[in-house]
Parts: sequence; structure tokens; C-alpha cells
Amino acid sequence: MRLLIVEDDPHIAELLREGLGEDGYECDHAASASEAEALAHLFPYALLLLDVTLPEGPDAGYRLGERLRSAGLRLPILYLSARAAVEDRVSGLEAGGDDYLVKPFAFRELRARLRALLRRSGGSAHNSVPLPGGWHLDLGGRELHCGGRRAELTRREFALIELLALHPGRAFSRPELIERLWRGEAGVELKVIDVYVSTLRRKTSEALIDTVRGTGYRLGRAEP
Repeated sequence: MRLLIVEDDPHIAELLREGLGEDGYECDHAASASEAEALAHLFPYALLLLDVTLPEGPDAGYRLGERLRSAGLRLPILYLSARAAVEDRVSGLEAGGDDYLVKPFAFRELRARLRALLRRSGGSAHNSVPLPGGWHLDLGGRELHCGGRRAELTRREFALIELLALHPGRAFSRPELIERLWRGEAGVELKVIDVYVSTLRRKTSEALIDTVRGTGYRLGRAEP
């Protein structure tokens, strides 16, 4: 699931990217309102984390939210700001925001608010993605289920099946999967991907993931 972080402080932006990346989200970063506006029109982001004060001005985040709404973009907007006054929070909501979180904040609260917004919005153009073996991937609720059964997945197990599900037909090599899921973390061996695939199959269905000989793995093909 792809998010856009709009934050002009590089330290805060990197902390957000690292923290959300550990939760399995793919995060792009924009340091200004103009850069964010261009990216928001290019890519189908699931959610926008938007600082209020940006290089264009102290209320640039509000103005960006208004422009995106006027352009018809319906992605959820979560404002992040050090400005805690009621007037500021009201301004954010009136400028098209869906929620407003005051800095500094606990990361667990950010996670909870983000998940709530994604559940309400569907988290994607397709909230529930059908998978082989009768399973369904709930992108907003971040769950994998089959009928009344729910697979208990770790963060990286979910990130792996989410990546494959959002790119049906595409085979990913082990190095690609490590780069996507571990984001440059040192010391991760290629065989760890085999372990994760084996565990996912055991928790769900052998048909969930196909092995592509000489390449890697892809989402399993649905039965005709």
C-alpha cells in the first residue's frame, strides 16, 4: 500500500518512512506542497500524511488539501502539525482533512489513526482482493481471510502477500523482495524469502503463491 508523506523536515520524514515501512507501507516523500501536488496527481496513493507548514507558507498544507479536494481527489488526508489550537485543527478539517494529529505524537497512535482512515476509505480502489484458494486480502483492515477463517500474519508476511497481490502475474526475484520488504537492511539472506513463502502457504493454501523457476515468486493463479 503506497502512502505519500509531505514533510519539509528531512529528519521527521525519514522517521515516518522508516516506521511506516516497518509496517509494510511503501512511502514516497515530498518536501514541498508543489512537489506533493504533482505526485498526488501521478500516483494512486492510499493516504496522504500532510504537514501544515511547508516551504510555500505557514498554511501551505491547508491550501494543498483544498486544491486536491477541488481537483476531485478523494484519498484520505491526515494532517500532522505542531499547531495544537482548536482553530488549527478545525482549519485542517475544513480544508479537506479527514483527521488531524498534533506533533509530537506516539507512533502507535499514528498507526491506529492511519488504519482507521484506511478502513473507512477502503485503503485502495479495491478494498478486498480475491486470492487463490478462496482467500481474500483486506487491504484496509490489513487482514487475510477465507470465509470465517483468518490467517494470523506477521507484519512482513502481510507485506509479502500484499505486494504479490497488487502485482498479479508479475514474478519477483528474491533480491527484489528483500529490497522491498527489508528496505536495505543489511545481513538479510536470500533464503529468508523461501521461509516466508513456506510459512504463508502453510497458514493459508499451497495455491496462494507460485514458484517461478529461475526467477522467484508470484501470486498463484486462480483456478479456471
